[in-house]
Parts: sequence; C-alpha cells; structure tokens
Amino acid sequence: MKHAGPDALDSLEPLLAEIRKLPGLTERTRGVFYRRGNAFLHFHEDPSGMFADLRTSAEFERLPVNSKREATQLIRRAAAALK
Repeated sequence: MKHAGPDALDSLEPLLAEIRKLPGLTERTRGVFYRRGNAFLHFHEDPSGMFADLRTSAEFERLPVNSKREATQLIRRAAAALK
C-alpha cells in the first residue's frame, strides 16, 4: 500500500482541513502529521480505498477513510489519542 499522492490527498482535503484544527499537530508535508516530533497520522491509497495510519499507542492503527462516517471516526480517534 503506497502513501497517498497529490490526487488522493486532494480527495481528502475536507478531512485534512478538520485534522489541521486539532491541537498539538504539525503537518510537515501535506497529509503527514506529527506530534511532539513523532509521526502521528498519514494516509495511504490502495485499489480498495483510502486508509489512515493513526498512532494510538506505540504502534500505528490502520483505519479506512472512504466515507463521511469513517472520516468522522478518524477525527474522533485522533482527538482522543491527543489527550
């Protein structure tokens, strides 16, 4: 599964805009977010859809982001992980 390219990130722009509002994150490159110098969230594209890798502990958890509901769940999970 490859990292999301520019066209894939274009399709995620509304979600990226919401993630940018979360406190404590730095977007080093488009769609790649860090927290306190550590990778926190990034995206992958695959023929089966778009996925986010979210660090919820020491490891990343892969979450689908192919619907409004899934995007909302990602925002909630990311916000909870930041607390």
